[in-house]
Amino acid sequence: MAMPDKSKLVHELKKTLKILREIRGSGTELISLYISPGYPLGEISGKLRDEYGQASNIKSKTTRKNVLEALDKILNYLKMFKAPPENGIAIFCGNISKDLGRPDVRLFSLMPPEPLTVQFYRCDSSFVLDPLEDMLMAKESYGLIVMDGREATLAILRGKSVKIIRTLNSTAHAKINKGGQSARRYQRLIEESIEKYYKRIGEAMDLSFLPAGLTGVIVGGPGPAKEDFLKMKPFNYQIKVLGMLDTGYTNEYGVQELMNKSSDLIAEQEAVKERVVVSEFLRRVVKDGFVTYGEREVREAIESNKADTLLISEDLALKKFTLSCVKCGATETKIAEKAEGLKCSCGGDFKITEEVLVLDELTSLAESKNIKIVLVSSETSEGSQFLVGFKGVGAFLRYR
Repeated sequence: MAMPDKSKLVHELKKTLKILREIRGSGTELISLYISPGYPLGEISGKLRDEYGQASNIKSKTTRKNVLEALDKILNYLKMFKAPPENGIAIFCGNISKDLGRPDVRLFSLMPPEPLTVQFYRCDSSFVLDPLEDMLMAKESYGLIVMDGREATLAILRGKSVKIIRTLNSTAHAKINKGGQSARRYQRLIEESIEKYYKRIGEAMDLSFLPAGLTGVIVGGPGPAKEDFLKMKPFNYQIKVLGMLDTGYTNEYGVQELMNKSSDLIAEQEAVKERVVVSEFLRRVVKDGFVTYGEREVREAIESNKADTLLISEDLALKKFTLSCVKCGATETKIAEKAEGLKCSCGGDFKITEEVLVLDELTSLAESKNIKIVLVSSETSEGSQFLVGFKGVGAFLRYR
């Protein structure tokens, strides 16, 4: 099964998590199943059948019925796959109805934007969402270095996960014995050894960080060694240093300290990206006009292939309603946040026959035309301005 575009997976993840967070079971009847990439589905199905046998002993008749139905749905759903998708799959199933007399067992599945590193089954009163919630924070990866004149530790930060990649030690002071050497020669040997140490760190950065496709690197440590290292720049020019911070340690504790201190710097990087895109949009609105905004105008630009990039707010509340008049039977399509109050021209009330989020519809339309998509949050002042001032929908144009 082909993997959808990552931006679409992130959007689907956010949308589905919003639904799943609100669901609560009357008992331990909500099933969360995480399947990591490459895990044998036959083995998963076997474990689920074992769970089915154990669930038959649940004392509550209602809970037992709901759990058994949820397990049935999951087992049938897994028959669609020969193997887990590339990044694994997360499946959630259970009774979402708040009416005890009318159960409604639903199944939700997600192909995550990053490979799943967990593998488990759990039946509880709420869905287990932590592994997916963490992925929303793992949009970017960062290199972390803590160092002084004697030791350096390299790590990679993805979301809340930190992996130590390499540890290096300097032997500059240990190997050089002053003996009868002149003070100048002794100092030069020290400097040459430190230079070799810095070059070793730079080589380790090239080997570890370049293939990882990092957003940038943050350097920390006690004392001036980190400053001297950055002045020397003994690493590939493609590695972008985002900042330098003081830490008390140069080992894994120093890495943790650097990660904690880097939160504002990393958040700023995300905000900068959004600020650049939205600021360019605003500039073009005023200057050259190679943009458009508004649901109808952007839709027309996408359909006519004039749009180069779709900008759409993650908090866009507009929906596309297909409505049928209960009085005259006429069918109409309306774009609005709510269907309440919409009336047919004959004066009759409308009945909703279909309801689609404009966010989903426009992104799908853009994907079908191979148009780039930028999802704009409302957490920055620029993103909030885009939502309020331009109704959360805009596009860069190839031509007018």
